[in-house]
Amino acid sequence: MAAVLEERPTNAVLATAREKAASAGLTYPGGVSPQDAWALFSSGDAVLVDVRTAEERKFVGYVPGAVHVPWATGTSLTRNPRFVRELESKTGKDAVVLLLCRSGNRSALAAEAASKAGFTQVFNVLEGFEGDLNDGQHRGTLNGWRFVGLPWVQD
Repeated sequence: MAAVLEERPTNAVLATAREKAASAGLTYPGGVSPQDAWALFSSGDAVLVDVRTAEERKFVGYVPGAVHVPWATGTSLTRNPRFVRELESKTGKDAVVLLLCRSGNRSALAAEAASKAGFTQVFNVLEGFEGDLNDGQHRGTLNGWRFVGLPWVQD
C-alpha cells in the first residue's frame, strides 16, 4: 500500500513544498494544497492518511481510500500515543505520506512527530478537510478539501 515517489512531474509539487518548508523553518518536509494532494493520491504517488478522530470521519465525512490513523482520539482529543507506530505499520517510513485533518493544524503536528521519528516524505495537506474558519466561525466556506470539490463521502 505504501507509495514511494518515482521520478514524475508531481515531484515538482513536493520539491516546492520542501523549499517553502525550509524557508519557513519547518521541521517536516512541508505542505501541499488539497488539489495537489488529490493528484498525488489518485495517481498512486502518495498515501493519504486521515489523522482526524473516528467521530469526525463518521459525522463530517472522509476521503474514500484514505488510511485512518488518528492523531488524537475522542471528543477531548486525547493524543494517540501509538500514532507513529500505527502510521509506520500502515505506510512505512519511506512512503510519500499526506496527512489530512480538519484544518491543517493537527496534521502539521502529526507531520512534525512523524518526521522526528524518521519518516522522510511526510507532508501536511494545507487547509484540511473542512478548511479555515470564516468571520462567522464556520468552516467549509473559504477553502479545504470539501470546499474545492474533491471526492469525499459521508456515512
